[in-house]
Amino acid sequence: MKKLLLASVAVSAMAGAAAAEDVKLGILIGFTGPIESLTPNMAAAAELAIAEVNASGKSANTYSAVRGDSTCTDAAAAQAAAERMVTADGVKGIIGGDCSGVTRAVLQNVARPNGIVMVSPSATSPALTQDEDDGLFFRTAPSDAREGEVAADILMEHGVKSIAISYTNTDFGKGESEFISKFFTEKGGKVTINASHDDGKADYSAEVAALAAAGGDILVVAGYLDQGGKGIIQAALDSGAFSTFYLPGGMIGDSLPLAIGPALDGSYGDIAASDADGNAILKDIAAKQATPFDSTSAYASESYDAAALIMLAMAAAGSTDPKVYKDKIMEIANGPADGSGTKINPGELGKALELIAAGKPIDYEGATGVKFVDPGEAAGRYKEIVVKDGKNETVKYH
Repeated sequence: MKKLLLASVAVSAMAGAAAAEDVKLGILIGFTGPIESLTPNMAAAAELAIAEVNASGKSANTYSAVRGDSTCTDAAAAQAAAERMVTADGVKGIIGGDCSGVTRAVLQNVARPNGIVMVSPSATSPALTQDEDDGLFFRTAPSDAREGEVAADILMEHGVKSIAISYTNTDFGKGESEFISKFFTEKGGKVTINASHDDGKADYSAEVAALAAAGGDILVVAGYLDQGGKGIIQAALDSGAFSTFYLPGGMIGDSLPLAIGPALDGSYGDIAASDADGNAILKDIAAKQATPFDSTSAYASESYDAAALIMLAMAAAGSTDPKVYKDKIMEIANGPADGSGTKINPGELGKALELIAAGKPIDYEGATGVKFVDPGEAAGRYKEIVVKDGKNETVKYH
């Protein structure tokens, strides 16, 4: 894959787009808060897709990004950031939100009233499947309902008979714990306790004491890696309550093994991730940027795909009006039913725009092999990881 020569083609792209509309896209993710270690790579990936389209010279529009901090957990702050994007910045679509609770709040109180498309790279609560969205909401990460089944399978494969669960007291944590518990129990396992924890506390000894009293072969921590989830693990290790942990999606990132140290080695978990060809392609492109970033970091690939889908849908609709282009997003992602669409990987957004302009169908595979199984719902794949020598190593895909 050739390196994207963004700088060298920028002049010609701008010259050909003198009369083009300057379309702003919002990137609404938690630059502060419990997943802040993940969001720099997420934003970089979305902005790479924007730069790629601009550099191609094939778009009728030019695009720019407007960043907003969702904080991941503060719904009022997330809504305020989204309102600014819509009213002050005039964004035509939002890449985000990130965490499920703030995403649901923004969808109902900002996106729907203003008719703004949202494509979330990381909001996974099953509740979003049922929420009214007027056809405006999509997500490139799969629902926790699917992750619960994957987690139960992995735990069973490891010979685990009983689990204790500690979950963050958020929409994400509740949904995650509910479906892990459901599927693990259905497969013959025992859940000894399923208890919530709050983020931002200095002391989790009381929560860990209750978990320890219930017991279990392993502690499942359905939390956030930079706040409460990390605190629960450290307190469990300090007290000797548990020595091995199962880490669902919100707990996967480089910062957790660094924070906990060697004691986390041997713990394992899962996160939405793809083994599609485009995943490796994006990794290569990201590494060659002027400011390299890690596209394999949690939800970065999904962020690239979220941005790409919005821009390609605008091209297919011939409109930047969200009420118009929203109807093209699934068509772009899934391609024609007869399989005739040209497969599009990262680095090929210019090619996709050429095909769309020529009236030819495309099938956007992107970095995650994105496919929607229901309106707005990604089918998704998961990678199983194990913490070894202070790093998250991929074991296999599910």
